[in-house]
Amino acid sequence: MAAGLEREADKLIAENKKDLTAAEKKGLSKAMIDRLTLNPDRIKAMADGLREVAALPDPVGEVLRMWRRPNGMEVGRMRVPIGLIGIIYESRPNVTADSAALCLKSGNAVLLRGGSEAVHSNTAIVEVLSKAGAEAGIPEGAVSFIENPDRTCVMEMLKLNQFIDLIIPRGGEGLIRMVSDNSTIPVIKHDKGICHVYVDSKADLKMAEEICFNAKVQRPGTCNAMETMLVHQDVAKTFLPAIIGRMKKAGVEIRGCEKTRAIVPDIKAATDKDWDTEYNDLILNVKVIESMEAAMEHIAAHGSQHSEAIISNDYQNARRFQREVDASAVFVNASTRLNDGFEFGLGAEIGISTTRIHARGPMGLEELTSTKFIVSGNGQIRK
Repeated sequence: MAAGLEREADKLIAENKKDLTAAEKKGLSKAMIDRLTLNPDRIKAMADGLREVAALPDPVGEVLRMWRRPNGMEVGRMRVPIGLIGIIYESRPNVTADSAALCLKSGNAVLLRGGSEAVHSNTAIVEVLSKAGAEAGIPEGAVSFIENPDRTCVMEMLKLNQFIDLIIPRGGEGLIRMVSDNSTIPVIKHDKGICHVYVDSKADLKMAEEICFNAKVQRPGTCNAMETMLVHQDVAKTFLPAIIGRMKKAGVEIRGCEKTRAIVPDIKAATDKDWDTEYNDLILNVKVIESMEAAMEHIAAHGSQHSEAIISNDYQNARRFQREVDASAVFVNASTRLNDGFEFGLGAEIGISTTRIHARGPMGLEELTSTKFIVSGNGQIRK
């Protein structure tokens, strides 16, 4: 499959251009168009992701542990496939390849339904993957794609609980809510990312500047990009002028609280709505905080339980932040942009789950399996 993507790169880019032309005519945002775009580097990254998955150990059949009961019976838990996984997603064509690879490697079949804005790109990718899969002996239909862009197809798909075992939606808040409200099939949500970086009073400010800049600017259209920067009042006067100046040079629009604007006046005032907004764009909220407790309270009130970070050289503060902040990944002295299956060593990921049940954070192979009990005896009966 990886070799097929590289071999057909020109075809994939040509089909992708059809989607990009339509996206520009529709007036989609720069962030959406960035997510939609395929180029040689991104196709290579897709192929590399497939090879990473191919090289990972097969999780199916792994026995997690075994124990012996007093009657001599042995009980264990074994990893097994979930079954048919339905994935509903928007924009990013790379999700098509990642999802197919992870589902097949974990013993699952997959039914893909991408957004209408990427229909040409996704169709071309699935054709390449299906052809390569057939040549490798994968059963026909193990990777299936719904080409029809009609939204009613999604509603039909969400009612197929006798066939589909799990639904994974990836996209904007509206898509996630629609799927969650209408599905008769269990759903693992990959929800919005309102991510924070808190710069503590004991932070290395040079490190903090590099991490905050990366978290916002490196790729602002992703769910793990920073949307709000929280800065302790003890370092705000030293830290804010430099980081805000650097952000502005990179084209970031800054929206600050009153205390922030008292230090750096030429920025917009942040509104109550801003603290709850996922921009996926070069827009950043900044708030001066009086304590780490206040930072954690702000995160609890406005975060989406996705990715949160503290920059601090205070061991106790760092560990307390990791223990008490509720998110799929909590970082100390590292960028929220690192919340990613590839970066965590899982290979390609199917998404970042903000659900607490079954799987949370980047979902790799193990998160796409369930378990069953395996029991071995030598004549035991219940008395």
